[in-house]
Amino acid sequence: MRGAYKVGVHIRPQHTTIDTMRAAWKGADALGVDSITIWDHFYPLTGEPDGTHFECWSLLAAMACDTRRAQIGAIVCAIGYRNPDLLADMARTVDHLSTGRLILGLGAGNSERDHRAYGLAWGTPGQRLAELRDALPRIKDRLKKLNPPPMGHVPILIGGGGEQVTLRLVAEHAQMSNTGGPPDVIRHKNQVIDAWCAKVGRDPAEIERTTNIPVSAIEHIEDYVQAGAQRLQIQLDHPFDLKPVEHALQQRG
Repeated sequence: MRGAYKVGVHIRPQHTTIDTMRAAWKGADALGVDSITIWDHFYPLTGEPDGTHFECWSLLAAMACDTRRAQIGAIVCAIGYRNPDLLADMARTVDHLSTGRLILGLGAGNSERDHRAYGLAWGTPGQRLAELRDALPRIKDRLKKLNPPPMGHVPILIGGGGEQVTLRLVAEHAQMSNTGGPPDVIRHKNQVIDAWCAKVGRDPAEIERTTNIPVSAIEHIEDYVQAGAQRLQIQLDHPFDLKPVEHALQQRG
């Protein structure tokens, strides 16, 4: 399977500075990674709860201008944070800033603190999933209406592993999926996506399978690839040491 997967970098925008992040994504782009992503949260998820943190789409606009090769995006945008039509417009604008390299990552949202602190409805998991389900056609429709239209394809990536709703939405709407866990979990989730594709009449080969992995898993990339992962985003925290990314690229050959 050597050479049969893409390598990405997932820069977690917590406990860091703007200058450090900009240096990291410029360095990753220069290495030749396939994608550079960040998360969409308002507070740190690990370490000091009130440590430094930066907002997703502002960072993506800067990343679009600072990089030249890699696809960029969020894994993933919580659907309740922004009006779906506005989100589509933001995505189109950042896509132009990146000359067509944006991936639009979407999910139901999993941070109660983010929602409540910013005055957003939290609701039940079912309610958040229903919001994602309803937003997807609106986003796709708005992208078609915008003038000028996106420069790139703007693939929709849906993050999450829920087998009854989330992975069905992947089969119905997405060009990319992002599921987490060890290789055996990745393999199972990919099988579920394939099964949903059969039910909704979709070619499963149209959906790129991605996962985020910790630095400690780089020596086991082949196991993830054998499980069906086609793109592996290596998770990095401050100070964003790129040596593990170089190693992953060397493994791929």
